[in-house]
Amino acid sequence: MTANKSQIASWGIAALALLLVVQFHLLPALMGGLLVFELVRILAGKLAVGKARLVAVVIIAVLVIAVVSIVTVGLVAYFRSDAGSLPALLKEMARIIDRSRSTLPPWLASNLPADADAIHSAAVLWLREHAAEVQMLGKEAGRAAAYGLIGMIVGALLALQEVTHHSHLKPLAQALQERALRLAESFRRIVFAQVRIAALNALFTAIYLAIALPLLGVHLPFTGSMILFTFVAGLLPVVGNLLSNTVIVVVSLTHSPGTALGSLVFLVVIHKLEYFLNARIVGGQINARAWELLLAMLMMEAVFGLPGVVAAPVYYAYLKDELKGRGLV
Repeated sequence: MTANKSQIASWGIAALALLLVVQFHLLPALMGGLLVFELVRILAGKLAVGKARLVAVVIIAVLVIAVVSIVTVGLVAYFRSDAGSLPALLKEMARIIDRSRSTLPPWLASNLPADADAIHSAAVLWLREHAAEVQMLGKEAGRAAAYGLIGMIVGALLALQEVTHHSHLKPLAQALQERALRLAESFRRIVFAQVRIAALNALFTAIYLAIALPLLGVHLPFTGSMILFTFVAGLLPVVGNLLSNTVIVVVSLTHSPGTALGSLVFLVVIHKLEYFLNARIVGGQINARAWELLLAMLMMEAVFGLPGVVAAPVYYAYLKDELKGRGLV
């Protein structure tokens, strides 16, 4: 199938736009826009045509933005509250490591800080050396939230335009629209599949922490926070699992090294299962094996850092869809 000039130009524009999105830290806007656009399309897909559909789409778009915003604010508020405070969890982890030193194997204890004061001193030193980066982190978080909100509004407007705008498009505009719809479809398949995997991971973790361990007489602190953190971190492939696993294993030391070892074994088994599910759910959505996604994330991380890890599955799914559409893969 021979591509015309408009299609070739649209591929170049799409590739440049996707690279610039990551380069200039616009990924929250893109992800927020795609999320709202796809949610509105799914929820409004079976509505009647005409003015009633237009009104319904507007209402759905407003509700989707409101729900996504409330959920995001709720998560932030919970992790900043006394019940789910992440700083308190990190302090508790430092105390756990300090108290557990005598029960740990010598080779492991020798590689840990001497005591809680040493951990505190190391943290203070790191903060002094990276004061500018920490200050920028707060600014970047606020900027990312603003970009995400703007992106959600744009996504809602695009979903609304899809209902109301039916004029004939010029060849380049039509080709660009096709690229955008392919990207949105790739986002839907990848992200919604990753949400299912994160939910399953959090469910298994909840069964272990809130049911299995208490039945064995083990009651760990911050159980609710760890379950919720497992879900949120699970939305980030690979890196998120490492973070949540580390937290659970360290907190398990509050009871005994045996409990920590049991938690580690449980998490290894669960993530072996998750690897299989990832290959079946995510890989099945784009006809890609798990190692392909991991390789894409590794390459994007090397070039763009953490934003590259977040963008890689969606970008790779889009690339695979484009190649498949041309009959190349």
